[in-house]
Amino acid sequence: MDQGDGLAVKFLDSNRFVTISKASLSVSPDAPSLDARPPHLKDVKPKLRSATASTRPLPARRQNVAAGRFSIPKDVAEMDILVDGGSVHLTNLQKIFWPSLGLTKRDLLQYYLDVSRWILPHLKDRAMVMKRYPNGINGPFFFMKRAPEPRPQSVSICSIEHASGNIIGFPVVQDLASLLWLVNLGCIDLNPWYARCDDVYRPDFLHFDLDPVKGTSFRKVLETALIVRDALAALKIACYPKTTGSRGIHVYVPIVRGPLQKQVWAFAKKFSRELAKRNPKVITAEYRVAKRPAGRVLVDYNQNAWNRTLASVYSVRPKPAATVSTPVTWEEVERGVRLEDFTMRNVPARLDKLGDLWKPLLAERGRVDLKSLL
Repeated sequence: MDQGDGLAVKFLDSNRFVTISKASLSVSPDAPSLDARPPHLKDVKPKLRSATASTRPLPARRQNVAAGRFSIPKDVAEMDILVDGGSVHLTNLQKIFWPSLGLTKRDLLQYYLDVSRWILPHLKDRAMVMKRYPNGINGPFFFMKRAPEPRPQSVSICSIEHASGNIIGFPVVQDLASLLWLVNLGCIDLNPWYARCDDVYRPDFLHFDLDPVKGTSFRKVLETALIVRDALAALKIACYPKTTGSRGIHVYVPIVRGPLQKQVWAFAKKFSRELAKRNPKVITAEYRVAKRPAGRVLVDYNQNAWNRTLASVYSVRPKPAATVSTPVTWEEVERGVRLEDFTMRNVPARLDKLGDLWKPLLAERGRVDLKSLL
């Protein structure tokens, strides 16, 4: 078998490789290139290496290539996988991450492998804040900003100077190898910056995090999302919703890069407060938790502040149902959806059927120029 264009996987208990098509895991042709690296990245070019030798094939159960995807074996504790960007060592594959569902770290890695061609364009060129759950959702977690060492050559670094004067080298997910490396660290959800690394002060998104005050129904969150949509439409601004996978809805607006993050935050603050003023029985913009009225939905503008992050599109969340932050149509919002409708188990099939509903967030055209509204 010619392996020159394939992806090779080596099991630690043998010298055998399984090779699958590179195309089956690559980003779709109309997605932005994953090769371009901005100047702020300490760049090490990823190398796609193919196996130069192959022995007898693995048993069929280890060659499961369903719907064009490689299936990580369920009966190994660790393995090396050779993918776009280089080799990744996967560890503790049988560790339980969701006890009530019986889902393992292997299942989490499999999910991100399955959705990689859709999620990678949304992560490209953005610093990543790591939230690590080394023992699953019920274990302690911790945040990391600085990329740990040693790390694979496939992992690029985005160096960002903070107000303290510290320069932090954040990891950047540019390819499948760096994605799997990050998830293997125990990162269940992925939290990229809003701005790309070539100008970390100028975001290309405006967004609203719709978060229910304790005791508020999710139905009211959906109602709030429609209010946000209609108010933006009155300004001729298109927006795109996704479930957070946790408690609420994110509404994103693709914008032309230009305004500083603080200016985008100021617009979001003014807009959110006006919404609360016009819809006092539904919406609050009160950031102080103790002062938020019961039964309302917070339109959280403060998430637009510099150095903040939200869970990315297609991120699994560390919740009991293994919910996923999933793009939805406005028709689905109107009809009514539940957070539990979108999980690690069914989102890959949804993507196969519908494709990336957030493709407009990646496009050059159709972005809103906020300058005239500031």
